[in-house]
Amino acid sequence: MRGERLPRRFFARPSTEVAPDLLGQVLVRVLPDGTRLAARIAETEAYEEGDPASHSYRGRTPRTEAMFGPPGHLYVYFTYGMHFCMNVVTGRDGEGSAVLLRAAEPLAGLEEMARRRGTTDPRLLCSGPARLCQAFGVDRSLDGIDLVGGGEMWIERAPRPAGQVVRGPRVGIRAAVERPWRFHLEGERFLSRARPGPPPPRRRVRDRRGS
Repeated sequence: MRGERLPRRFFARPSTEVAPDLLGQVLVRVLPDGTRLAARIAETEAYEEGDPASHSYRGRTPRTEAMFGPPGHLYVYFTYGMHFCMNVVTGRDGEGSAVLLRAAEPLAGLEEMARRRGTTDPRLLCSGPARLCQAFGVDRSLDGIDLVGGGEMWIERAPRPAGQVVRGPRVGIRAAVERPWRFHLEGERFLSRARPGPPPPRRRVRDRRGS
């Protein structure tokens, strides 16, 4: 059963609200040959304009332009000279906030994802921001696409699996590491691998979903 696409107003909120609300929702892409790829979002990270760890912290650049665009668009960046990562733009138009999609549980199109990833292990198909982009064939050509306006990629509303939302430190950053803006569900199996080290105490957050 397929759900309705999340509306613009879902994304037009602070990234710290949208990030936990995206858990359990379904990322979808339909390829040119009609193949449908789908994965349940399992892990997210929030980034704000006034956040030293955010790409938008120093203002607009050609690379980050999409991040300042209307909410509900995709911001894709290239990192470490080898990986792509995708973010959902949030907040107000021109604000510069977004949610990084860190990991997901593959639901449909697993054969195509396995071909792109070079593995058939479901837990390795989308368990990490770079793996997720590779599985979905996301690169800079999709930077700025509208996830709401009826294109080839969108996010569908779905019932959230049971479990409390857990928040903790973001990974792979050097600034603002103390902010607990990384989110996943308690007991989640499809998570990315965090860097080693003792994390700050994790906190549960109240379930508050957008409409």
